[in-house]
Amino acid sequence: MLDRPSELPEHLREAGAGRRIIMHGMHSVVDWLSFAVWEDGLLIRSLSLSPDGGIRENIGKPYDFELPYWAGEHPVEPVPGWPNQAPYPLPFHPLALGEQALRALFGFVVEGHPESDDIDAEAVHLHGFRVTDPSGEEQAAREAAYAQARRAMSSPRRFRLGPDGAMHEVSLESS
Repeated sequence: MLDRPSELPEHLREAGAGRRIIMHGMHSVVDWLSFAVWEDGLLIRSLSLSPDGGIRENIGKPYDFELPYWAGEHPVEPVPGWPNQAPYPLPFHPLALGEQALRALFGFVVEGHPESDDIDAEAVHLHGFRVTDPSGEEQAAREAAYAQARRAMSSPRRFRLGPDGAMHEVSLESS
């Protein structure tokens, strides 16, 4: 997840050449939202914001699904009973807009209230792929690097929390 979606690495944009690329990320602990859309390699829209960081990126014309949020139609209501509540620093909650972005860009929501025409994300079958080196050289090199790292490490040590709150080393035979 990128704080500035416009900085999506070039190799990823090149992988989507001739296609639409959509990046979407949300983090509920910090109320952060980020999304961006590229068409044929051209950045059309990018938005990244959180209440603590403010608007980190706002590139391109807002999509129709965003307009009610920017117009103040979805204000963050104070939580009853919470003392010393300052006004929310954004005109809307980023995660609420993030759910609308999921619906508009992908056709489903994760935590919001599903609508009748939303895709049931749980019913979408995903395929997994494993890319391997048919020669086996990459795996052999990886295993050699692991073996070298294990040789460079000291013997394992084990610790227990003592009654005084300090960590005390114990022998591996007694544990």
